[in-house]
Amino acid sequence: MGFIDTFCAGTVHWIYNLQAREAGKSRENRPRSRHCKRQNAVSQATLRSCSGRVSFARENTVQNAPASRGAFLLAILVHSRQGRFVRDSKHDYVARAVIFVAALVAFQAGPAQGQGNAPIYGSAAAMHEVVDGYGRTVRVPVNPVRIISLAPSLTETVYALGVEDHLVGDTDYCDYPPEAQKKPKVGGVINPNLEEIAALHPDLVLMSKEGNTLDTVRAVESLGIPTYATDVHTIDQILLSIQKLADVLNAPTAGKTLTSDLRNRLDVLRVKLDSVAPKRVLFIVWPEPLISVGRDTFVADALRRAGAASIVDSNQDWPQVSLEEIARLQPDYLVFAAAHTGNAGNNFESVARLPGWQILDAVRERRYLVVSEAIIRPAPRLFSVIEDLAHQLHPEVFLEKPGSEPQAPPHNAAPPTSGNPKARAARMVAGPCSMESPCVL
Repeated sequence: MGFIDTFCAGTVHWIYNLQAREAGKSRENRPRSRHCKRQNAVSQATLRSCSGRVSFARENTVQNAPASRGAFLLAILVHSRQGRFVRDSKHDYVARAVIFVAALVAFQAGPAQGQGNAPIYGSAAAMHEVVDGYGRTVRVPVNPVRIISLAPSLTETVYALGVEDHLVGDTDYCDYPPEAQKKPKVGGVINPNLEEIAALHPDLVLMSKEGNTLDTVRAVESLGIPTYATDVHTIDQILLSIQKLADVLNAPTAGKTLTSDLRNRLDVLRVKLDSVAPKRVLFIVWPEPLISVGRDTFVADALRRAGAASIVDSNQDWPQVSLEEIARLQPDYLVFAAAHTGNAGNNFESVARLPGWQILDAVRERRYLVVSEAIIRPAPRLFSVIEDLAHQLHPEVFLEKPGSEPQAPPHNAAPPTSGNPKARAARMVAGPCSMESPCVL
């Protein structure tokens, strides 16, 4: 029994003994009622009042347990005069004061002891309002300590910001960095398991407007859990989103350091590519049906930053295009994301065997490039992919001048890939672009 239980039980016991003594004294001096038959009198526990009601009758006492210790003690305080049979005394007033103090202590201690492992959902933490990717003004903890990520890109960003110790869960597709695979899983990106989310007692759930559905956002909110969603369409918006997420996670300094490094790397790359003409490319999200990227996506912007230009000019994010139109445009290179290769058939060898594709010069001449799957994740690794793609498209501008020292790759650089079959095979990961493995994560 804890201190509060012992204190409350002792208080009640003392008060009952005190009032029992007072009741005996009062019974000796009170006049006999003319309306009640003394010869039929029984114990006070079943004594009927003149109005026909029973004071403290056991059969009329509510047996339900009190809602809390405080409520129980306050109930005793209200009924401590034993109906009309016991007179007020100085002991009675002392008893009322003691009960009142005990009730206050119990009210303060009760919720803390009873909460145990129940979800906090930010209710006990300091909250503030921020605007997320949906344009919503949402209330989130000032210092979130139990975070769940429902998007691989956000999981990567959490690690890049150095706050992964607060990450208590992520999705089945959160595979980078490798440590993220050891976190408790809450299901897929499209259909996460709400019971698993609630069981982890998060005070903040991170989502991506590109990967998660609005139904998922509403479902998590229905549990009373604060949510924050991102929405990015350009490289600049990714940088801004990283900083905003850092602010939400109470890591603003780490956000400034990370985004400053990424911007500097883009500036260096821009200077190197300033004098070269962009290569015309077809980025293949999926070959059957043929799906590519629209001009207003961060993938298309990444291609531009790498010295490439997508031949697909569409205002749709993931347009379906005809092979006839691609044959008319004749790209210089085909570009594949490594995570969409393998058994699914989205790799150069499989595409080259499809009917009609030999009409493309790039297929007949085997002009293709393979980059990391990070190109479809709006996270810090995307900037390494941009650098890798630029090296593959424009190797001449990266040739080391005589006497110069080779540049070390950035600490979070994605492994380079190429059109070489052996190098490509090392990056193959089965898993098509589908409802359970979205194109953008």
